[in-house]
Amino acid sequence: MSIEEITSRIQRLQKRMDDLGAVNMKALEDFENVSARQQELHSQIETLSHEREQILERMRGYEDLKKEAKEAFEELVAQSHFREGSLIVIGGSSSEIRGGRIGKDSSYEVGTAVVETLLEEAKKYHLRLAFQCCEHLNRALIMERETAEKFGYEEVTVVPWLHGGGAFATNAYYHFKDPVAVEEIRADGGLDIGLTLIGMHLKRVAVPVHLTHNRIGEAIVTGARTRPPLIGGERARYEKDDNRGAF
Repeated sequence: MSIEEITSRIQRLQKRMDDLGAVNMKALEDFENVSARQQELHSQIETLSHEREQILERMRGYEDLKKEAKEAFEELVAQSHFREGSLIVIGGSSSEIRGGRIGKDSSYEVGTAVVETLLEEAKKYHLRLAFQCCEHLNRALIMERETAEKFGYEEVTVVPWLHGGGAFATNAYYHFKDPVAVEEIRADGGLDIGLTLIGMHLKRVAVPVHLTHNRIGEAIVTGARTRPPLIGGERARYEKDDNRGAF
C-alpha cells in the first residue's frame, strides 16, 4: 500500500471519528449509575423472591396444620358420638406444634390456623368449644357468652394475649362473637394438642380416645370423651333389657 493510500485511509477514518462527535463523559457517568441501580434492583428482586418462597412455604405449612387439626377433630367426634350441643375443651400449645417447648416459642399465626379450623369443625357438628388458657391464667377457659350462660358458668375478668393466655385462647377470644373467660368447666370431651393437660376441665369419668391422627405439626395429640359414672353394687345393671326390668 502506497503512502498516498495510507494517508487517504487515515483521512477517511479521521472524518468518521469527527462525524461521531465529541465523547459525552456525562453519558458514561449515567451508564455507570444505571448499571449500579440495575445491580441494586437485581439484588432486591433476589431478596423479594427468597422472601416470597419463605412466605409460600409458611402458608403451605399452615395448610398442613389445618388438615391435621381437621382430621384429629373428625376422628375424635367419630369415636366419641357426642350429642348435639356438647361442650368440648381444647388445650393447645403453638410452641409444641412448632417443635419447641411449651410456652417458649409461641406463634399467633399457628394458633390462628388451628383455632379457625376447629371452630369450623365444631360448627359443622353442632358442638360448643372452650379453649384453655396457659398456666399464667390458671388454665382458665375462653368460650362464647351464650355457652357460659347455658351451662351456668361464672364469668371472670381477663383478656388473654399471646404470652399471657397463649396463642389458642387469644385467637379464640378474638374469633368468638361475644367471648368470656371462666375458671372451670366440666366438658363432655376434649382435644389436647401438645400435652397441655386438659383433664382438670373434663367431667369426672374420662375415657381416652386413641387417635390415629395424633400429630399436629410436632405436637402430640390426645383425645378424651366422658361418660356418666357407673353406680350401684352387685344388683346394678347398665343396659336395658327386653323384659323392661321385670326380672
